[in-house]
Amino acid sequence: MEAFDLPLPDMLKCLRKAAKMTQQQVADRLCAITGTFTVTRHEVGRWEQGRVRPTSWLPALAETFEVDLDTLQKAPDRKPPPAPYTVLSDDVEQVSEVLRRTFLRHGIAAAATPALRLHQDRRVIQALDMIGHDNVGDVVDSLGELIDHYALTICALPPANVYDELLTVRSYASGILGCAGPGQPRKDLVLATGWLSQLLAVAACDMGEHAAARVWCSDAERHSREAKHPELAAWSALTKAMVAWYQGQPRQSATLSAQGQEAVPEGTVVHAKLASQEMRAAAMAGEIDRMTLARRRAGKAIAALPADAPVTGAFSIALAEDPPYTATSLLFVGRFKEAVAATNRVIQTVYQPEARQRGEHPSGYARSLLILALAQAGLGHLDESVAAGHAALSGSRPAWPTMVLAGKLDNALAQDFADTRQTANYHSRYMEATTRPSESRLQLSDHGPGEDS
Repeated sequence: MEAFDLPLPDMLKCLRKAAKMTQQQVADRLCAITGTFTVTRHEVGRWEQGRVRPTSWLPALAETFEVDLDTLQKAPDRKPPPAPYTVLSDDVEQVSEVLRRTFLRHGIAAAATPALRLHQDRRVIQALDMIGHDNVGDVVDSLGELIDHYALTICALPPANVYDELLTVRSYASGILGCAGPGQPRKDLVLATGWLSQLLAVAACDMGEHAAARVWCSDAERHSREAKHPELAAWSALTKAMVAWYQGQPRQSATLSAQGQEAVPEGTVVHAKLASQEMRAAAMAGEIDRMTLARRRAGKAIAALPADAPVTGAFSIALAEDPPYTATSLLFVGRFKEAVAATNRVIQTVYQPEARQRGEHPSGYARSLLILALAQAGLGHLDESVAAGHAALSGSRPAWPTMVLAGKLDNALAQDFADTRQTANYHSRYMEATTRPSESRLQLSDHGPGEDS
């Protein structure tokens, strides 16, 4: 079958392979043609996976691959497979299988060693065989697919399980990087390794392993500088800013957010997220004028995003009527009624229907419920507050940021509604969640190191 007889996702991949280009090279070329900075390797990966049709980018893609625009426009979409990213209770096994399938599909030997028992009967891949220099391009593509997979699933799986999987792939990438020669393939491999480090930082943050998260952020920033790709460093700045915010250091969080915005232009998802993070950091610090300015910048940055900006996964933004974290900001400046309304809008827009509430980002949904609970408590609505708090703690993934907010609610209820049955019931539920077996069995390799209202 010729490339022009394929669905558009497969056609784009065949054309890229024929041009001997990596996904990162395609993204760089599209940015050069259009004079923008909004195309990333992740976007090219989404196009090749059939997750979104790059309608507005087809003219630039036609120029890149030197084909007729009409050919790309007439190419059909690929029929989506049934529930490709449904998160199941045994999704760690699914991720391991994705690793095996992805590397084997490119002719890369992969070994799954069922030696280490992590949680019940789950196993993870322990090693991936070394390959020759002539396959570095295939390695980069394979790593790219795995990065896209983890960027989606990291928000829904237990963070320690994801961390162990990512650590295996990151260690493998380091081994390949040490053997890669100079040139574009090495640059793309450096960047892919940096994205894996950034995902490890996110997982470590969710486990409450702050020192490890910062180590991985530093590693991602180092790879960002080597690859000359500032967007990666900006995502690391966002992770560090979020850690500082949840640790109760809002001014440091605001400073990190502002520095990150300087590194990347408007029109990128991370710029908009950083502006939103600066807004809620300023609100926690009581700097209302700075909060207002940051909210305005966040709205402007969101308006500059492309229509197909990712809305799910670790490198996405939740698009609603308000910028992300607006409800949290309103809560911290005492505008409780507005915070309730803003949080309800987020829940209805972002986390409905139920499949998305408990599927793609249960931790973000739980944090939105806790912001709602805190705002209801501020209004004196005890029953509504406790109901939202119980709902937040009913999920199966109590990540560290979620438990920070749950603790704030416990303190607020104890202060404002002491000696009530509802407060006692929530406190018991909160203590039960905090005493669950820890998942932070975290280790660092020798090579170095979502979204509420």
